[in-house]
Amino acid sequence: MVNLNDPIHSEEAYPNRAANPPPKPFVLWRELIPAYLSPAIMASIGGIVTADKVLQLRALTTIGGASLLMALWAGLWLRNRENRTRWVAKAPRIIVVGCLALAGAWFGLVAAWGISNVLQIVNPSSSWAWLDHIGFDFPLSGAIACTIMTWRWRAYIIK
Repeated sequence: MVNLNDPIHSEEAYPNRAANPPPKPFVLWRELIPAYLSPAIMASIGGIVTADKVLQLRALTTIGGASLLMALWAGLWLRNRENRTRWVAKAPRIIVVGCLALAGAWFGLVAAWGISNVLQIVNPSSSWAWLDHIGFDFPLSGAIACTIMTWRWRAYIIK
């Protein structure tokens, strides 16, 4: 237990403690920027190092785009669940982040499966070159995006 009468814990010892502004609110569009840029930059660096032009293109489209959509889904879900259920705020951060990362990976896997099947039904004679990679890109992007979004959301909520 902290004794506030102790000189070490008094206001004189920490003059800026009372002057600290309150934390900024969780703004979804601001949080989508790192959720898109992080996977896109990581994949672009890999494409540059290996001189893989297809990976550089995928970094900005299927990897970054899937990450952006998954982060939007996770952010909307977290923002709407804030007042309805508190298990997300009460559980340890690593558990919540892990659960949403798994949900993002699962959602990405389902989306990749659905897109590839629908496009094969719509135009079976066409060769969709990028369909070979979305089975890997979407789940990985979803897990990364949901991890980033949940981690940053918890930083705003738990203060």
